[in-house]
Amino acid sequence: MNSSKRHEIFSRLKMVNPHPTTELVYNTPFELLVAVILSAQATDRSVNLVTRLLFLKTNTPKKILALGETRLRDAIKSIGLYKTKTKNILATCRLLIQHHNSSVPQTQDKLEKLPGVGHKTANVILNTAFGEPTIGVDTHIFRVANRTGLATGKNVLEVELKLLKFVPKEFHHDAHHWLILHGRYVCKARKPECAMCIIEDLCDFKKKTLGTNAPNSVSTS
Repeated sequence: MNSSKRHEIFSRLKMVNPHPTTELVYNTPFELLVAVILSAQATDRSVNLVTRLLFLKTNTPKKILALGETRLRDAIKSIGLYKTKTKNILATCRLLIQHHNSSVPQTQDKLEKLPGVGHKTANVILNTAFGEPTIGVDTHIFRVANRTGLATGKNVLEVELKLLKFVPKEFHHDAHHWLILHGRYVCKARKPECAMCIIEDLCDFKKKTLGTNAPNSVSTS
């Protein structure tokens, strides 16, 4: 895929969604951190249902720790892997209090030292909470990048590095959100909605599911 085609893809994504953001509901970087930890192998909707109640009274590291393991576990038990996530959140809260003055660190290496925070999670925090032009590659972005030909790779790190290299700089900040939303609602895993895709004519995917309403082009004027 050449640079002009990549630019057109992101121009169209921007046209229909000028200010994309996460679907996780949060008010502070700490709330986002907890929500992202909870979101591993869970839907944003299920996380929002839990955090809507959790964050009413326990939205700081100190308050989460005061809640204790049993009550925190009970509060998030509707989410998958809740036992492990309970331990990770409590351990993360301790580290934030002990080493970061209860604030969420703003560097990749410090974030990745927090329990439950991996490379992708750190990228999401840096991008969404602090405005860094990072691209956290999850299963949706990995699929979209490979299917479309935007950035092909055998693993998430390879795709991330190619996206950072090939995505035009002007789109770096929002690329993560555009791609994840496109993968979640249009370029789905089992049956992509190619007939409603605004970048279908720019996509290299060979097994398109086109219908009579498939868009041949989109005007950007």
